Amino acid sequence: MSMVSIQPTTSQSASVAEAEQSRDPLAGMTLLNAEGQQPRAKAAVEITKNALKRIRVAMSKEGVSPEQGGLRLGVMGGGCSGLSYSIRFDSQPRERDRVFIFGAGIETPGDTTGSAPVRVFVDPKSFLYLAGMVLDFEETLMRQGFNFINPNSTKSCGCGSSFTA
Repeated sequence: MSMVSIQPTTSQSASVAEAEQSRDPLAGMTLLNAEGQQPRAKAAVEITKNALKRIRVAMSKEGVSPEQGGLRLGVMGGGCSGLSYSIRFDSQPRERDRVFIFGAGIETPGDTTGSAPVRVFVDPKSFLYLAGMVLDFEETLMRQGFNFINPNSTKSCGCGSSFTA
């Protein structure tokens, strides 16, 4: 005599929603839009609350004035996938830069630098590759650093610092 066991199944819609969420790199993140920008606008750059906190802390540590300076995001040739991300502080924007302002009045837990807004500068050529991307800060046991979640990237290297568009 053979035994047959019957396993309860979950609804198909619940499993589809879980699968979509596991593929969504932005699932569970708090996204911040730049002043005057619509959420998930293709013509903008967004950051997460974790990134806002780390940018503020690093700017304070480096002595970069939030009123004049900011974080410069860019793309340059090189890296194992063809293009590399660059991130650094700059004392002021350049003439043709796009300037995004984030976090005015938003306090981040554990941050003693206040709730001053931060500015992100992107030059016109880099913006072609960075439009629509999200800058996150990841802190795990294995890795700590900024993470570029870029919808324009078709392939990236294992370390995440270079990509192909």
